Amino acid sequence: MAEKKGGTKPATKPATKAAAKRSASGFTAEEKAAMREYAQELKAASRPGRKAADGEADLLARVAAMPEPDRVMATRIHAIVRASAPALVPRTWYGMPAYANAEGKVVCFFQGMSKFKTRYATLGFSDKAKLDDGTMWPSAYALKRLDATTEAHIATLVAQAAG
Repeated sequence: MAEKKGGTKPATKPATKAAAKRSASGFTAEEKAAMREYAQELKAASRPGRKAADGEADLLARVAAMPEPDRVMATRIHAIVRASAPALVPRTWYGMPAYANAEGKVVCFFQGMSKFKTRYATLGFSDKAKLDDGTMWPSAYALKRLDATTEAHIATLVAQAAG
């Protein structure tokens, strides 16, 4: 019979830096923080007497706390969404600025680059957004900066998404 060799299994390196930061639960610290924020948002939303204006106040407070350039982009996107789709209700969603339909379902959201330490911000749309175009369409857009052309495109997308 072959004899077993003693020793320890060699350590393997994580495939990515993000994998190296993941805890035993499989989530990064940033992802866990976002989940905690969402739980707090759900508790706040269920409070008696809560109004839509409270959601906008929460959103504006989150935007004010963002570092540059996220704060500038989020402020501008907020103005664009409010002008192009006034029926959408501002709120936060996983700690991010978001806009919901009359049923309270998030239609679109802004994720700053600082949220998960990415190289670009994201303007995302949920499955409630009315952006369907054939059998395939984008549901999120990377944003490095805003200019007049990009802002006009965002206004068109948000208006369409709101239906």
